[in-house]
Amino acid sequence: MKKRDTLSPMSTQETRVAALPERWLLLIHQLPAKPAYLRVKVWRRLQALGAVAVKNSVYALPAGEQGQEDFDWLLKEILAEGGEALVCEARFIDGLSDAEVRALFDAARDKDYAALAKDVQALAKRLRGRMAQEQRGEAKAELARLKERQAEIIAIDFFGAEGRQSVDGLITGIESRLEEEMPQSTRRTPAASQAPADLRGRVWVTRQGVHVDRIACAWLIRRFIDPKAQFKFVPPRGYEPEPGELRFDMFAAEFTHEGDRCSFEVLLARSGLKEPGLGEIAEIVHDIDLKDGKFAREEAAGLKMLITGICADTTEEEERLSRGARLFDDLFAIFSRKRATRK
Repeated sequence: MKKRDTLSPMSTQETRVAALPERWLLLIHQLPAKPAYLRVKVWRRLQALGAVAVKNSVYALPAGEQGQEDFDWLLKEILAEGGEALVCEARFIDGLSDAEVRALFDAARDKDYAALAKDVQALAKRLRGRMAQEQRGEAKAELARLKERQAEIIAIDFFGAEGRQSVDGLITGIESRLEEEMPQSTRRTPAASQAPADLRGRVWVTRQGVHVDRIACAWLIRRFIDPKAQFKFVPPRGYEPEPGELRFDMFAAEFTHEGDRCSFEVLLARSGLKEPGLGEIAEIVHDIDLKDGKFAREEAAGLKMLITGICADTTEEEERLSRGARLFDDLFAIFSRKRATRK
């Protein structure tokens, strides 16, 4: 079987633009009872390609040259082992919608990202405190292996699953931690804070399909930074920013996950906003978005359910932002009032 090229996160982002397809490639197959290893072998191939099961023995990929080539190679393997298989291009009319199929892909990739995030977090814990040269070398080697896994997942993350931003931020955090051990002259310059006034009059760009972190960021921008802010929603891959645009919660964005901080936390810190109540909201958004229970906010479960309900009820980005903003307005009012009562 032809080996899939493994691309770096940057090259994958630039070269594998995934439009939202109306047509899909389906591999329909039937395997013989023997050899017994064939079933496991085919399953592993399908996992490596990023295919998802839409029915028993029916697997889907987004329609395109790469997907067709991948399925063709697997079809030949199945036929060579005495199985039956065919590849067809299809459009779902009833039973499954395109959005539901995309959700299957996102769920599979989120599971991959979650497993990777767990390993990245384990490495981050081992890097606390000063490191000897040998430890730093071992950490760099392990980080390189983790980044290779990251690139492999990104290569089959066709629709920009939510889990990627968390993993990207965790890996960036480890890279920054390792650089702290390097001579000052070789370190990267950290991103500078920006006053809210410097952020006004911009077009804010983020991924389509906004959820809690992006809804919270948009609320923060319109409530405290620029009430007239404009938002642009783009596919998760391949977007090149235009002059005057600022990106958030997406690959290579100016404001996105850093270390174990979600995009809302990063935007709040870098904008210098100090309004009472915003810190508590940042903790809630963190617990929902990163799912690590870091702050153990009891409000997280309720807000998560409400945001999920909004997203299930509409696919319109601005409507999600508007309805989500009302929730964050109420939260902000509650925390602001509590602060004022304590004084």
